[in-house]
Amino acid sequence: MNTATSLIPTLIGVGILVAVATAALLLFRVHAAWSPAAAIARGVIQLAAISLILGGIITNPLWIALALLVMLTVAVSVATRRIGWGGRSALVMSTSIAAGIAVAATTVFATGALEPTPRYALAIGAIIIGNTMNIATLTGRLFAASVADHWDEVEGWLALGATPRQSTLYLARRAVREALIPSVDQTKTTGLVVLPGAFVGAIFGGLSPLEAGRFQIIVLAAIMAAGSVCAVLVALWQGAVATRVNAPA
Repeated sequence: MNTATSLIPTLIGVGILVAVATAALLLFRVHAAWSPAAAIARGVIQLAAISLILGGIITNPLWIALALLVMLTVAVSVATRRIGWGGRSALVMSTSIAAGIAVAATTVFATGALEPTPRYALAIGAIIIGNTMNIATLTGRLFAASVADHWDEVEGWLALGATPRQSTLYLARRAVREALIPSVDQTKTTGLVVLPGAFVGAIFGGLSPLEAGRFQIIVLAAIMAAGSVCAVLVALWQGAVATRVNAPA
């Protein structure tokens, strides 16, 4: 089935899935019940655009670098918005996400685990950026919510002479651990519960199952490294809380 003939069944299938998601949320009266539909519509537009763009730049290192920079900028913007707009929030997210990605990508290519080709750089770079963005967002939101919920305890530590960072250290550590749970569970269950997109995509792209598995484990390890570094940095940035903060909306 070529692209043209598969377009109509694709639209029908996606439309039904969107309707199911929206109906379930509306029936349960969940706030922002239309957000999944809006997200999918936006994703369709963005994927169509990026597919056309990447078709012309996939072998050009400079254009690939620019594409990854745009992805990183958007990721930082999304993560910043989730914890509250502000210059400091943008600095927290940009430095933490960038540091995590830099550590993981440098390790992958410097060790020779993957060849430093534009295709590999784009593939693993995009995956790491997306996952690190999610981990950064979760860490920031979980930490802020924990501080708001346990402010009496934090205030008690401050009254006893603890520094602002010491008074929230256990909350920061818990936020990091919980933010990493989805990635840890995905890694633990790979091959048993799910076949990750990178693995399936590599097979569809012509790689053998063994080579696709090698690529996938590199991706998973890179996500864990980038996410761990990023989460710890976000927690360190946010840890010195001296006044009460509101939980993120």
